[in-house]
Amino acid sequence: MRFITKDSDYAVRALVCIAKSRDFVSAREISAKTKIPLPFLRRILRKLAEENIIESKEGVSGGVRLKQNPHLIQLEKIVHIFQGDIKISDCLFRNKACPNRKTCTLRNKLKNIEKEIKKEFKKITIASLINNDYGGKNG
Repeated sequence: MRFITKDSDYAVRALVCIAKSRDFVSAREISAKTKIPLPFLRRILRKLAEENIIESKEGVSGGVRLKQNPHLIQLEKIVHIFQGDIKISDCLFRNKACPNRKTCTLRNKLKNIEKEIKKEFKKITIASLINNDYGGKNG
């Protein structure tokens, strides 16, 4: 079971790298620093630009930079962009009337866990990852 996909992981790593620079950073430089393959990185950066999280500039001094404050870019938002809602269950009846609703003891427990994960992911920002402090429990 995976909570964070490779795309989400790459996006977070790229954003941390970009946030550490005050100027535009080239995709090649980000790729070299983060070890993210350049073709994957370009796709990730395109998506982040579409979502107005970063902006790009062409030319010799071009590259990408954050368009939003790193304190406001939450892990939950990045995960949502690249993989949708956080789910730990593939219940076929997630948003429908479930024939086992009265007898399924797991459904509500899993929904509560998903809510807690989402809540914790909202506490983690790009800035907090740079500072290694996300405001959650230590450990």
